[in-house]
Amino acid sequence: MYRPRDTRMSLAKAQALIDAHGFAMLVDGNLQASHLPLVLERDEGELGTLYGHFARANPHWRELEGRRVLAVFQGPHAYISPRWYAARPAVPTWNYAAVHAGGTFERLDDDATQAAFDTLVAKYEPDLLDDAEVLSDAYRRRLLAGVVGFRIRLDALQGKAKLGWNRSREDQAGVLAGLGDSADPLARQLGAYTAAYGREGDEHDR
Repeated sequence: MYRPRDTRMSLAKAQALIDAHGFAMLVDGNLQASHLPLVLERDEGELGTLYGHFARANPHWRELEGRRVLAVFQGPHAYISPRWYAARPAVPTWNYAAVHAGGTFERLDDDATQAAFDTLVAKYEPDLLDDAEVLSDAYRRRLLAGVVGFRIRLDALQGKAKLGWNRSREDQAGVLAGLGDSADPLARQLGAYTAAYGREGDEHDR
């Protein structure tokens, strides 16, 4: 991923984006892609380990054992109007945050698949695991027949935050104001992310 110096994320920032935006595009060397929710275990390996599962009916997983794959996580993104800048002339652009996570695909056994499934549910709706009417233990066990669990031990992790740090403070303030006033919820999300990232900007990977 092309990353000018002022757009590079620290490891902590990249991991935080994965935690917040866990729906990834998983791509193999043949450019086949699947869209899957993934959970990052930060303490497993130097860069962390991703866990997820395929529907067994999806043939993609059959080609991946032992192969390197790339998981692409898309954070907030939005159009940036040149009218928001103090400096003129200016051109429109697109600001965004994204993470590329690479590693080796490994299938999980049934016990590890169940644990990975429960971890995913616990992240998004933890009390669901205690709701025996909706998600009983017997039903969770039957689900195993329809899924294939996996993990990806990461050996590469690159984050990019193209948020306009190369522009003047006046331009940055104009962008934040424009994003905050936008009717587009994605633009407002990017504005909140940019403001928070700016307050924690000492973590830039310079």
